Amino acid sequence: MKILPVLAAGALLLGVAHEAEACSRVVFLSDSTAKENIVMVGRTLDWRTPIPTNLYVFPSGISRQSMPEGPMLRWTSKYGSVVAVSYDEGVAEGMNDRGLVMNSLFCKTAIYREAKPGEDIPVISLSVIVQYFLDNFSSVAEVDQWLAANEFAIAGQTFDGGTVSLLHFGLTDRSGETLLMEFVDGKLTTYRGRDLTVLTNDPNYTDMKAINKYWTNIGGNHMLPGTVSSPDRFVRADFFINHLPKDVGYNSAWSELSSVMANISVPMGYELPGSPNVSSTQWRSISDAMGLKYYFKFADSMSDFYIDLGELLLKPGAPVLKLDTADHSNYSGNVNNHLKKSDGFTPMW
Repeated sequence: MKILPVLAAGALLLGVAHEAEACSRVVFLSDSTAKENIVMVGRTLDWRTPIPTNLYVFPSGISRQSMPEGPMLRWTSKYGSVVAVSYDEGVAEGMNDRGLVMNSLFCKTAIYREAKPGEDIPVISLSVIVQYFLDNFSSVAEVDQWLAANEFAIAGQTFDGGTVSLLHFGLTDRSGETLLMEFVDGKLTTYRGRDLTVLTNDPNYTDMKAINKYWTNIGGNHMLPGTVSSPDRFVRADFFINHLPKDVGYNSAWSELSSVMANISVPMGYELPGSPNVSSTQWRSISDAMGLKYYFKFADSMSDFYIDLGELLLKPGAPVLKLDTADHSNYSGNVNNHLKKSDGFTPMW
């Protein structure tokens, strides 16, 4: 574990944070006996109100900035990527053409680094932070090296009637290594390794591992927690992903991971009186880091669909492409032919 020193954040984001247990992340890694090297990252998006989500494909060579003004990062994308954009204003997750996968998950205990007035430190908007890492890095090792040498502050807007954008992040590359980024008590804390295969929401990762250890000692063969709370989902995901065959082929690996993601999803329409923190799963994704296929399924759709980055032109000068999901019930299988040229999206700075 590595901790980067930062200043405690004050009231950086306006609004009151609503309790909302939202999202799960699970990594499938094939073992050394498997004929295929498979690295897949599954994710659920759970929230109490609809979050419209469109998919974008960006080529390399795009100039971007991390904020509209003030101290910021400016860069030109090294890699192409496919990303899921919430409200058409902020990148929730994605995968680049080198197989680096990054997901942002809600974490109501997050306290970000705040830039003091007049302080010359770059600020990154939460709406583009995932895009920044996908644009600039091909591996977890590169991300880890950059984080060790650079400080940055976080900025973001409230959404959904005043909910504060409180997040932590998981990155996995095609080697199967994972890096977790959490902002705990005003410090950016990172965890790195191949064994970091599960991430849900709060509490922070250290406390979550302690909870999981308790259940590991009980033994999942006899009993597992069954609620939709963040710790219970973590425990179930960790038990199942570590008790499934890893010497399987591609289709079996995808099916195993997909079934785990279904097990830790919250049923559509589920409500618990007096518990506004319970949120139905709105969509699930699976990022295939080796084959560069990005699978997606909405809860109200009968079919999965996917974008195949390997079939798309992602060199500088290629067009930005968009999959408008307003009519997603018509999508099934490879949807590359449904992608339309786009001007991109306007970040919610």
